Amino acid sequence: MDYASIKELIGIINSSDLTNFEMEFDGVSLKMSKNNNESAPKTTTTKEIKAVEASKLEYISESKTEKVVEEVEVKGGTYVNSPIVGTFYASAGSEKPAFVKVGDKVKKGDVLCIIEAMKIMNEIQSEVDGEIVEVLVSNEQMVEYGQKMFRIK
Repeated sequence: MDYASIKELIGIINSSDLTNFEMEFDGVSLKMSKNNNESAPKTTTTKEIKAVEASKLEYISESKTEKVVEEVEVKGGTYVNSPIVGTFYASAGSEKPAFVKVGDKVKKGDVLCIIEAMKIMNEIQSEVDGEIVEVLVSNEQMVEYGQKMFRIK
């Protein structure tokens, strides 16, 4: 990961609603946190930092981002969750129609949307057959890891 990529990632995180972000890539660990509270930030001493147990830290692994889509079975349908943090695109271009809309029938493997992360376009595919009953995000919206995007029944 080069300096320009890190700088771009920081810009994306700053413009999003995320308050905390952690990533480890090629041996480089990146942690960012935003404090939306108007009060002065708490200062942390080295002693306090050393007191944090390593077992309490959680890192995002590549295996989590490799999964095309995480879906959770629920009463009344299956939610399609974002497998990565990025920008949601409903279509392949501004002049192109949306991949899916409410009422559309989808089959396993159909492209539902694209999520852009660090200039890489990731096609999100359906893992079930069914009908789109809800689209929970809007075009060009930032999505977080695990955020619900669609409900398929």
